[in-house]
Amino acid sequence: MELQVYIDGKFYPQSQAKVSVFDHGLLYGDGVFEGIRVYNGRVFKLGRHVERLFMSAKAISLDVGRTEEAVCEAILSTLRKNKIRDGYIRPVVTRGVGDIGIDPRKCTKGATLIVITVPFPALYGDKYEKGLKVVTASYRRVPPQSLSPSIKSLNYLNNILARIEGNQRGADEVIMLDMQGYVSEATADNIFIVQGKTVVTPYSSTNLPGVTRETVFQLCRKNKIPIRERPFTMYDLWAAGEVFLTGTAAEIAPVVESDGRVIGDGKPGPVTKKLMEAFRKLVTTTGTPIGP
Repeated sequence: MELQVYIDGKFYPQSQAKVSVFDHGLLYGDGVFEGIRVYNGRVFKLGRHVERLFMSAKAISLDVGRTEEAVCEAILSTLRKNKIRDGYIRPVVTRGVGDIGIDPRKCTKGATLIVITVPFPALYGDKYEKGLKVVTASYRRVPPQSLSPSIKSLNYLNNILARIEGNQRGADEVIMLDMQGYVSEATADNIFIVQGKTVVTPYSSTNLPGVTRETVFQLCRKNKIPIRERPFTMYDLWAAGEVFLTGTAAEIAPVVESDGRVIGDGKPGPVTKKLMEAFRKLVTTTGTPIGP
């Protein structure tokens, strides 16, 4: 049986879920999205994700045309329709149908809301035990002076170019630097290093302020693990005792090699493993119930 996709209040079989070729989300990447996880029949931080979706929309002057509560219900309804208890959710809001011109004022029919829900296994499989290998991209992260990294927009070409480079080099993920040469983020994940007993991550001024990233701060404080934000370079990453990535799809994933250099002792470190365990317990026991 095909999965059902929600589009503007109706459900369509996955093979028939379509938008107009004149939708500005397709033509220009003019839209925003979120990635959300559901565990054991509960949506992890649903309200926070939808809040961030609306914040991204507001930043690009995009009227979602619905309340946050209505979007939450659309997400829960789609999960119930597909009988998904563990999986991944992709709500998308586009500017909607316009003409071939770039001017968003031509999109007079209002925003398009899409909700996709799919079963979703562990993104990195057994590499949560073994650790990931990453490389540094030659492409720099688009600077905040050009496009705020806090906007989770449909235009990911900057990240995709870096990912292509990583694919060509056999990497699991790719680290992107900002225009000053400091570590920004990975192509789809935030990044943390462990120096001594302190967890360190870049300020979110040059990277997406991830919900999983926020959760790591909460878990560190709860478990009395020192954590701070500050800029750091690839030298700091190469010399770190531990490195890990965070993201909705990635969850918390250890890194054991960067640009051919072994991180720490080449195995997931104790701080990373402690946070992974705490995160797994949190996501499987909290969240918004899907309902019957």
